[in-house]
Amino acid sequence: MTDPLAGLGYVHNRLVRHSAESDAAVPLLAAPGARLVAMAGERIVLANGSALLDPERIAAPGPTLFLGRLDGAPVFAAALAPERAEAFDAEPDLATNDLRSFAAEGSVAPHELGLVATAKSLLAWHARNRFCANCGARTELAAGGYRRDCGSCDTHHFPRTDPVVIMLITRGDRCLLGRSPRFKEAMYSCLAGFLEPGETIEAAVRRETFEEVGIRVGAVTYHASQPWPFPASLMIGCVAEALDEAITLDPVELTDARWLTRDDMSAMIAGTHPEGLTVPPPMAIAHLLMRAFVDGTA
Repeated sequence: MTDPLAGLGYVHNRLVRHSAESDAAVPLLAAPGARLVAMAGERIVLANGSALLDPERIAAPGPTLFLGRLDGAPVFAAALAPERAEAFDAEPDLATNDLRSFAAEGSVAPHELGLVATAKSLLAWHARNRFCANCGARTELAAGGYRRDCGSCDTHHFPRTDPVVIMLITRGDRCLLGRSPRFKEAMYSCLAGFLEPGETIEAAVRRETFEEVGIRVGAVTYHASQPWPFPASLMIGCVAEALDEAITLDPVELTDARWLTRDDMSAMIAGTHPEGLTVPPPMAIAHLLMRAFVDGTA
């Protein structure tokens, strides 16, 4: 049976995660068979095309995070100085790549993408949470990296994930896509926005849609989700039914929004649209939602 999420980036992960509640001892980086995921700034370090490195090959100066085990072997993560990327790129068997290109190129096993997403999100959280939000004292890495502890007020801090709704708005045989100022030229995608405190997924879909394009939404259906390590979000993919179709654009969020037919969408996915309109790559959940609409499964 074909995996409907086969081309989606970061969703597959064979890592048996360590846990903040686990009593299991954290192994040493020098443990037999250990592997290291290293980020030089925002670039992943690769050895012969793989993100799983021999720790002896990469000098990691700071504390490493214990992510868990892959096929029984311990896996760690480390943050390196951004300027080291240039030296790695000069090595014959090493290279660096940004995470979006790393996922879009599809040159590694899908489960490595998910493992790298875990490493990137945890490393980013540690970099932003070195002090206690309760008392301001310095915190220390604990539970192998799945927690930070404050020695001053005994507060435990746990990594957070920021939920984001991303929705394909449909009305009959048409769907609505928008263009953010950040997008490359001619690319359109699904609307999206962060959930707010005390808000359901459905309410967030309706609020974000109305704020960005002035359209009321009725039924909301969950479709799929995707970890998005920029720095640590969870994209919650939904399909929503529009109750009207008059667009009132929020010019701060979008430069354009338009209704498109299934034929339009099919051409955009194929790269043959007469206006040159394009969509996000297959590794993005927006692409998955659009393809489901074209196939009639959304």
